[in-house]
Amino acid sequence: MIYRTRGTCSSRIELEIDSDHIINSVSFTGGCNGNLKGISSLVTGRRAEEVISSLEGIRCGFKNTSCPDQLAKALRAAIAEKG
Repeated sequence: MIYRTRGTCSSRIELEIDSDHIINSVSFTGGCNGNLKGISSLVTGRRAEEVISSLEGIRCGFKNTSCPDQLAKALRAAIAEKG
């Protein structure tokens, strides 16, 4: 799935989750390369719901969102897409 981010330095998130909502892969386009590679590494292999509860609502500076928050939104969309 490709998720177009809003309000962050990254412009999109590509992710794959399996039927049990386990995250198989995450990659960001744009943003802080090292930090986002680190986030991707930390969330791969975890359940999407667990990651959502950890990352949802995180803000970046004065912005109302962040790359981690956008990942939580992308994961919610991926779960909804799976049905």
